[in-house]
Amino acid sequence: MPYDPRKAAQTIAYLAIKNGAKPLNVVKTVKLVYLADRESMAQFGFPIQDEPRVSMKHGPVNSRTYAFINGEHCADSNGWSQFLTDRADHQIGLANTNITVDDLDELSDADIGVLDKVWNDFGHMNQWQLVDWTHSKDNVPEWEDPGDTSTEIPIERMMHHVGIQNVSAQAELIDSLKSAQRVLENL
Repeated sequence: MPYDPRKAAQTIAYLAIKNGAKPLNVVKTVKLVYLADRESMAQFGFPIQDEPRVSMKHGPVNSRTYAFINGEHCADSNGWSQFLTDRADHQIGLANTNITVDDLDELSDADIGVLDKVWNDFGHMNQWQLVDWTHSKDNVPEWEDPGDTSTEIPIERMMHHVGIQNVSAQAELIDSLKSAQRVLENL
């Protein structure tokens, strides 16, 4: 479960495919990625992406994915650039318009089901509609206005607001799976 830039890129690539293989606005993209993690947490008790999430001026954001979108990491060494273009004119798109869902080998059927739901619910919205929607405490109560900075959104807070019954036990399970994965990677 460690952060996987390739899986994050494939998540965005899937959304771009749903967008008719056309580039997506960056703000819209980061909102959809966050909402997909939130939906996955509600359905399965686990997010799609294992990464920190933060409250920012324009709403909640998956911070590592946002850093990759912004070019803050080398996109060539981890599979990111195989699926996505560099950010340009507030857009991010498919590296190749021939990419199909079959090429997205990091996404499970459950991930794709979540992404389909998120696209069906929110894909018609533009970035500012999504900003407004995610700022509403009725919709995303874990987001808190940080002003011109950012503040962490603890995963436990997200879990609580999506209806996870035993937040502490679920957080411990996620942490133990991360630890087990690190052990396996070091073997």
